[in-house]
Amino acid sequence: MSTIAIILVVIIAFFAGLEGILDQFQIHQPLVSATLIGLVTGHLTAGIILGGTLQMIALGWANIGAAVAPDVALASVASSIIMVKGGDFSGTGISVAVATAIPLAVAGLFLTMVVRTIAVGLTHGADAAAKEGKFRTIESLHLFGLLLQGLRIAIPAAILIAVPAAAVKSALTSMPEWLTGGMAIGGGMVVAVGYALVINMMATREVWPFFAIGFALAAVSQLTLIALGAIGVAIALIYINLSKMGGNGGGSNGGGSNGGDPVGDILNEY
Repeated sequence: MSTIAIILVVIIAFFAGLEGILDQFQIHQPLVSATLIGLVTGHLTAGIILGGTLQMIALGWANIGAAVAPDVALASVASSIIMVKGGDFSGTGISVAVATAIPLAVAGLFLTMVVRTIAVGLTHGADAAAKEGKFRTIESLHLFGLLLQGLRIAIPAAILIAVPAAAVKSALTSMPEWLTGGMAIGGGMVVAVGYALVINMMATREVWPFFAIGFALAAVSQLTLIALGAIGVAIALIYINLSKMGGNGGGSNGGGSNGGDPVGDILNEY
């Protein structure tokens, strides 16, 4: 990578770390961060494919109570760097990068715990400053906490970039075929599991038919993603309008229950 590309990748990694907490522009999401890294390194198509694949995995990751999800920011940034330095932008190379993202995401939890442990001390410091009315100190502590979140991803990214590309290529090419093939299969299975977790959270009696329609339409090769998105929006609008009509019961229901339609009940409440 060129010097400019290296600087841009580290900047993207830094902002991905910030967005892991802020969630303002979603840069930490694989589809965004991997695409940006692919763009600045000159491999946009491979970055989009890698980001989209990792995004399907990350759909099933969520923080629930005290259980912290794997670090999606580190996983997407590190796997993108490994793919670029490995030089293999075929399906096999992308599959290997996807497979390496899983242990990297789990390892990122350690860095998350370190930063959040430090943040506890910063919070107590901010509380003490608030009692004394030191607003500038409070702002400085907040900004320092955000800086740590950015460095949590930027520093590992810089270390990965510092590893010679020849060493990365040698490590990837030295993998036996059974291992790379198994990693590719495992990566595909993890994507399916991630999507299945999302379906498990969303699926109800009312939405299952729409999942079936979506899978059927996806098999039509002439339809682009834009066309599929337009069809999805149209079906959603039709469903909402029909739910409103069903909720009114043709004007005889008086704003009451929608006859077993939960979506209509929710719409009426709003």
